[in-house]
Amino acid sequence: MYQLIMDASLIVQLVMVILVIASVLSWLVIIIKARSLNAAHRASDEFEERFWSGADLSHLYEGVRRKSEMSGMEHVFSSGFKEFLRARQHAMAAGEPAHRAMRVAIARETDEMERYLQFLATVGSTSPYIGLFGTVWGIMHAFLGLSGVQQATLAMVAPGIAEALIATALGLFAAIPAVIAYNRFAGDVDRIASRLENFSDEFVALLNRQGAGKPAEGAAGAPA
Repeated sequence: MYQLIMDASLIVQLVMVILVIASVLSWLVIIIKARSLNAAHRASDEFEERFWSGADLSHLYEGVRRKSEMSGMEHVFSSGFKEFLRARQHAMAAGEPAHRAMRVAIARETDEMERYLQFLATVGSTSPYIGLFGTVWGIMHAFLGLSGVQQATLAMVAPGIAEALIATALGLFAAIPAVIAYNRFAGDVDRIASRLENFSDEFVALLNRQGAGKPAEGAAGAPA
């Protein structure tokens, strides 16, 4: 196969290089996104366990605020509780401002989770066509090489066609993992975003219940 690649025309070789680079980059993105989304799931589990354990929300907020790097749910909680405290200082209804702040935080977290997914979608949708272009060009080049030959044989044209078909194979090799990963990660992002939205709704309901009384003391038990 190595010799077939080396004997291919310059255009076909360029197509192969592009597809190999796209494949390597897509696998790099796949590894990074898999780790980050798995970490987001674990961080959400850990934070929700602390939140619904009855911990004092003010203490929980101070602990989260001091962290150098917050998880997605911690960022949503911090944004909402900060707005809640600010509204209470001005004797305002705190539920709606906190909800708006958390919606903004959720949008930012969703944008962050979706980063590089468009690259996977692009690789998955364009790689087969790039490979097909290399194949068509290679086959055309192989047949043009027979223009000065009086009697063409399969042995004369087969190597050129084989070289060209490698481009199609590389296109599929780059596209298939990218498409599978994109669909998987898009589903994970939707689930995490939905989880953040559910948490914000439950948190707002808790703040509304406590808004008319003393400062928030804690999340008394998990939601029904």
